[in-house]
Amino acid sequence: MNVKKLFELRGNLLPKDKVVLTVVGALILIFTWFLLAENLSKSVITQDETIDLSTISMEDRRYYDNDSLLVASYDTLETLSNEELASFGLKKNKVYPLLPSPVKVIKAFPDLNKNDDVIGNTFYSIKLNFLGYLLAILISIPIGFLLGLIPLFRGLFSQIVDSYRFIPLTAVTGIFIMWLGLGSEMKVSFLAFGIIVYLIPVVVQRIDEVQNVYLNTVFTLGATSWQTIRTVYMPYVFSKIIDDIRVLTAISWTYITIAEMLNKGGGIGELIWTAKRQSRIDKAFAILIIIVIIGILQDRLFVMIDKLLFPFKHTNKGNKH
Repeated sequence: MNVKKLFELRGNLLPKDKVVLTVVGALILIFTWFLLAENLSKSVITQDETIDLSTISMEDRRYYDNDSLLVASYDTLETLSNEELASFGLKKNKVYPLLPSPVKVIKAFPDLNKNDDVIGNTFYSIKLNFLGYLLAILISIPIGFLLGLIPLFRGLFSQIVDSYRFIPLTAVTGIFIMWLGLGSEMKVSFLAFGIIVYLIPVVVQRIDEVQNVYLNTVFTLGATSWQTIRTVYMPYVFSKIIDDIRVLTAISWTYITIAEMLNKGGGIGELIWTAKRQSRIDKAFAILIIIVIIGILQDRLFVMIDKLLFPFKHTNKGNKH
C-alpha cells in the first residue's frame, strides 16, 4: 500500500487497499464504540435470582424484597463487597443505559431469533419495501415522463408535485390509516407515497439533462416523437434513475419503520418499538445493524442490476481509471 497515495487529493485506491482500509475502519469504529459504552456504563445492585432464599436469614432477607431495596441506603450497599451482597441475595450488575456494549448487542441476536422471530419479521419488512418500491416506480416513471416531456402537463402540475416534497410524511400517517386501515395495504401505500414525492421530480430532472446533440441527431434521421422517446429519453433516463433509486432505498427504511410502529402487524419497525418498551437498547441496536446489512445488500443488488442493464456506464469508468 502506497502511503503517499492515501493522502493524494481525489486519488484512487486499489480494490485490495479499499478492502483493507474498510476492515481497519470498521475495527476502529467498533473499538471506539466499546470504549464509549464502557465509559457510559453504570454499576447497579439487583436481586440475585439464582440464589436459594432458604439460605438467607429472615433478618437479612428484608434487603432482598423490592420494597426493602427502595428504602435501604444505596450508599451503604455500594460499600459492601460481592460476598456481603450475596449474603443478602443481591449482586452487582453492569448496565448500559445510554449505549450498549458491542458484546451485549451480539448477545441480543439469539434472543431476537428465539423470542421475536427476527427472521420472519425481517422478510416481512423486505416484502413491504419491495412492493412499495414497485408501486412507486410504476406510478412515478409515467407521470415523470408526462411532466418532463409535455409542456401542458408540466405547466399544470410540475410545481404542485414539487411542493409535495415538503409534506412531513409522519403527519400523513393518520390520513392513510383513515383511508386504508392498519393492514399491509396501508403500509405499502404509505411507503410508495413517500418515494413518489421524491422520484417524480427526479425523473423530470433527468429528462431535462438529456443533451440536445442526441435530440438533434435523431431529428436529422427523421425519428418520430415516440421513436425519440424510445431511443433517446428512455435509455438515458433509465440509466440514471437507477442510481436515484439506490439513494432512495435508504430513505424507504425510515418510512417502513414508521408504518410498522403503528400497529402490531409484524416487521422490523414493530421490533424496534417492542425493544424500546422493554428498555432493551441492545436489541434496538441489533435491529439497526440488521437494517444496515439489508441496505448494503440492496445497494450491491442495484449495482449488479445496473452493470447488467447498462454495462456502458461501468466500461467508461474502467477506461477512465
